[in-house]
Amino acid sequence: MGGGRFTSFIVLAGMRTGSNFLEANLNQFPDLKSYGELFNPHFVGGPKYDDVLGVTLKAREKDPEVLLDRIRAAEAGVVPGFRFFHDHDPRILAKCLDDPACAKVILSRNPLDSYVSRKIAGETGQWKLTNEKHRKSAKVAFDTAEFEAHLATTQGFLLHLQSALQASGQTAFYIHYDDLHSLEVLNGLARFIGSSHQVAALDLDLKRQNPADLREKVSNYEDMVVALAGMDFLNLSRSPNFEPRRGAGVPQFIGADAARLLYLPIRGGPVEAVQDWLARHEGGTVEGLTTGFNQKTLKAWRTDRPGNLSFAVVRHPVARAHAVFCDLIVSAERGGFRETRAAILKNYNIGVPKAGPGGADYGLDEHRKAFGQFLKFLKANLGDQTGMKVEPVWASQSAVLEGAASVALPMLVIREAELAASLAHIEGLRGLGVRAVGSTLPQDRPFRLAEVYDAEIEARCRDIYRGDYQQFGFGDWAE
Repeated sequence: MGGGRFTSFIVLAGMRTGSNFLEANLNQFPDLKSYGELFNPHFVGGPKYDDVLGVTLKAREKDPEVLLDRIRAAEAGVVPGFRFFHDHDPRILAKCLDDPACAKVILSRNPLDSYVSRKIAGETGQWKLTNEKHRKSAKVAFDTAEFEAHLATTQGFLLHLQSALQASGQTAFYIHYDDLHSLEVLNGLARFIGSSHQVAALDLDLKRQNPADLREKVSNYEDMVVALAGMDFLNLSRSPNFEPRRGAGVPQFIGADAARLLYLPIRGGPVEAVQDWLARHEGGTVEGLTTGFNQKTLKAWRTDRPGNLSFAVVRHPVARAHAVFCDLIVSAERGGFRETRAAILKNYNIGVPKAGPGGADYGLDEHRKAFGQFLKFLKANLGDQTGMKVEPVWASQSAVLEGAASVALPMLVIREAELAASLAHIEGLRGLGVRAVGSTLPQDRPFRLAEVYDAEIEARCRDIYRGDYQQFGFGDWAE
C-alpha cells in the first residue's frame, strides 16, 4: 500500500450520483484502485462478478471484514477502495467510519436530478452509456411521495456520515456531481487519498446519460414545480448540514380532514382496514383522505385543525412477523420487493420455493421450518449482523413510532386486538357516527399462523422484539 496517512478509501455516494464515472477516473491512478460496490447486498463488486479476490457473496455475508482485509493486502503500493451506498452492509460502514486510516470521499448530487435520472434509467433499462449511438431517453412522471422518500433517505444517510465524522474528529473529501469533470478536482482528490501521481486528462468513456433540461425529462413538470415549492429545503445538494426527517415516514401519514384524525400507519399491520374506516368518515372513498404529506403541509394541516387527534395501531409481533413472512417471503408476487426477497433467499437458506408456494413439496412442515429460518434472519438483521438494511415492514414498531414522534407524537397507540373498541372510543370523542371497522386479520397464505404457532415461536419473537412487548404490553399471541 501507499506510504501516506490512508491505507484504504471509501466513496460514500448514492445511485445516479456519478459514482461509476468517479471510480473509472480514480482507477487511472497507478497507486489507487477502486473495486466497485463490494458490499452491495445483491452482489459483490458488480452484477457480473461471482467473487472479488476469491471472496464470494455468501462468504462476504458471513464475515464482511474478510473482503476488506483481502483488498487491503492485494497489491503493494496501491491504496484500495470501494463504493458504498446507504443500503449496503452497515457492518462495514461502521468499521470504515471508525477507522481514521480509511479516507472518506462523500459524493453528492442535487437530489432532484438523481431522482429523475434513476426514474429514467429504470424506464429505459440503460444504467451506463459508453457510446452516444446507443443513448436511450424517456420522459418520466414526478411522484411527490416517491421523491420525499428519496430525499429523506439521502438526508438521513448524509447526516449519519456527518455525525459519525464529527464525533470521531475526522473529515472527508466532499465532491459534487458538477465537479466530476474538473481535472483539478480529480487530481486534488487523488492527492487527498494518497496518490503520488497526477493524470493529464479525464477518462471520458462513460457519458452523461440525460443532459437535457428537467422540463424535457419530466412529463408533469408544472406539477413538480408546485410540489417542490411546498417543500421546506434550501440548497440541500450543496450542504451536508440540513435537517433530516429522521425516518418519520411523513409521506405515509393519512389525514381525515372533517374528522380531524391523523393516522400514523405502521407497515406490516392492519393499515388497509384502518384506512377504510377513516374513509367511511370522509365520504366513503379512500380518495377523500389526505395523503402525501411533507413536513410543511403536515404542519399546516394540523394548524388548520385544532384539537386534531393522531393515533397509531400496533400488531402483535408474532402475527406481524408471520404476516410479513407470508406476504413478502413466501409469496413471489410483490414487484417492489423481489430483489430483496431474492437476496434473502439466496443468503439465508430460507426454504421457500423461489417461484412462490404451489407445489406438493411445500407443506405445513416446510412452512413452519422456513418461518423459523426467517425469524433467525430477523434477529440477525435487527441486531445489525447482516448486510441487508432493516426494512420498515419488519422494523420494530417502537422504532417506527419513535421516528414518527419526531414530527407527530401519536396521542393514542392502539393494540390491534382492541381496535374496534378503541375506534368506537375515538368516534365518541369526536362526535362521529359509528362506522364498523372491517376484519384486520392477516390473510396469511398458504398457512395460517394458528397452524404453525407454538411456544418456541413466541419466545423467539419476544427475543427479537423485546422492546415492542415492553412498550405496548403484549402478552403471548395465543392468549
